Amino acid sequence: MTAPRLLITRPLPDRVVAAARAAGFDVTLRAHTTPMTPDELTDSLAQADAVLPTLGDLYSAGVFAAVPAPRARMLANFGVGYNHIDVAAARAAGITVTNTPGAVTDATADIAMTLMLMSTRRAAEGERLVRAGAWQGWHPTQMLGLHLSGKTLGIVGMGRIGRAIARRAQAGFGMRIVYLNRSEVADTGVPAERMADLAGLMAASDVVVVAVPGGDGTRHLIDAAALASLRPHAHLVNIARGDVVDEAALIDALEGRRIGGAGLDVYEHEPVVPERLRALDNVVLLPHLGTAALEVREAMGLMAVDNLGAFFAGEAPPNAV
Repeated sequence: MTAPRLLITRPLPDRVVAAARAAGFDVTLRAHTTPMTPDELTDSLAQADAVLPTLGDLYSAGVFAAVPAPRARMLANFGVGYNHIDVAAARAAGITVTNTPGAVTDATADIAMTLMLMSTRRAAEGERLVRAGAWQGWHPTQMLGLHLSGKTLGIVGMGRIGRAIARRAQAGFGMRIVYLNRSEVADTGVPAERMADLAGLMAASDVVVVAVPGGDGTRHLIDAAALASLRPHAHLVNIARGDVVDEAALIDALEGRRIGGAGLDVYEHEPVVPERLRALDNVVLLPHLGTAALEVREAMGLMAVDNLGAFFAGEAPPNAV
């Protein structure tokens, strides 16, 4: 029996590639770290039995339409977010889509806490001050930030990652937790109050963390009106998808000092980060580090391989979307 042809679209940890080969796949490993081009996307559907894509590999409806009889039967996405894949178009083409949900939860929650502390305590700004040789020594009113302990954290999206952030914030900092979710969450893990609307959550919070899935339904959820509901000392953290926040509106709010600051791990037109944003001292900018730990990326890849193995063994993949 011929081994199924698997295209892995970006370099992955060696352990993941070895696992895919050990699972019986004929692996082609694309060497580029950039998203696939339109021609590469259509070729992948025509030439591979399965693809292991990731963020930025834009499998739009047009890509599926361009390959009316695809050879590919599965897209095993590397990552929990799959808004770069038109799932409805994939299904119509007879292609199963999976993702890697559980593996990313703790690492992404950790980055949210990192950004919360860096933004509220002005850590990145202070580090730049020292590196520039401009620090003139400690004094009592130097770089005063916002103390997190006992403050109110608003979480937009109380899924796995939102709940993990809530646990960390409550256990580590004694924060009061409020949240916004499409439905009531049966077990938030810690005491938490569901807010009726976004404006109410923004107004009640000292720090807001955005943890909703990406896609058309959440694009620009955090817009100028939402930002205007934040109090002047409050901080916004985004570890979800870049286009959930209206980046231009956020820049305006930061430039006008209408909010206390922001911490971003994702961007609306990633990897492009506007010069106006890069010029600001009241924003922390990370290069999409949410799951950037070796053991986490290995776990994500192995979960994708498990999905592939189950599918090609004629079983239901564990993480179909």
